[in-house]
Amino acid sequence: MKYCSHCGAEVSHRIPPGDNRERFVCDRCDTIFYQNPNLVAGTLAVYQQQILLCRRAIEPRLGYWTLPAGFMENGESTSAAACRETREEANAEVTVQQLLSLISVPHIDQVHLFYLARLEQPQFSPGEESLEVALFSEADIPWQEIAFPTVSRTLKHYFRHQHTTTELPCLTDTIELTESLNRLEQQENIKQHQKSASRQTS
Repeated sequence: MKYCSHCGAEVSHRIPPGDNRERFVCDRCDTIFYQNPNLVAGTLAVYQQQILLCRRAIEPRLGYWTLPAGFMENGESTSAAACRETREEANAEVTVQQLLSLISVPHIDQVHLFYLARLEQPQFSPGEESLEVALFSEADIPWQEIAFPTVSRTLKHYFRHQHTTTELPCLTDTIELTESLNRLEQQENIKQHQKSASRQTS
C-alpha cells in the first residue's frame, strides 16, 4: 500500500500510538489501515457416504482436487458463503448440517472453515473454477492429489468420526508453513516420478 484512500497522501508502515503492531498509516491525516485475515468457507458435502470433490481449473494448485470453498463476501454468514461457493464451483445444492473444521493458516493470513453438508441429489457439474466434479468414497480419495493441507486434514477428520452416532466434533487446528512446503515438495516429487515413468513406457 502506497497511498491513503482518504486523502491521497503517502502512507508509511509504522506502529501507531497505543498499538503494538506495524500498520499502514497515512502521513497526512493519520488514518490507520488495518489488514485482517481472510475467511475461506466451504463444504464437505456427502451423498450416500461419498464426498463431493472439485478438480481446480485455476491457480493456485491447478489440476488438484479440493473441497468446494472460497473467500467469504461482505454481508454473508459463513454457512451462506460455504453454500454459495459449493453452488459456484460444483453447481450443487447442499444443506448445511454443522461446522466440521476451523483451521488457521497464519503464513497466508487465512482461516478456513468447512461445514459438513448433505448433497440432496447427485446433481452437480463443473463451475468456472473447476475442471471436473465427482463423488468419491473413502477408498477412492486421491490423497496425493489433494490441493491444500486444510482439505486433507478436514477429510481425514471426517472419516475418523463419520460413524459416530452423535454430532461430529469440530476440528480446530493450525497449518504451519513447514507443513505446506513439505506437502508441495512431496507432490512435486510424485509428479516428476510419474512423468519419468510415462516417458520410459512410451
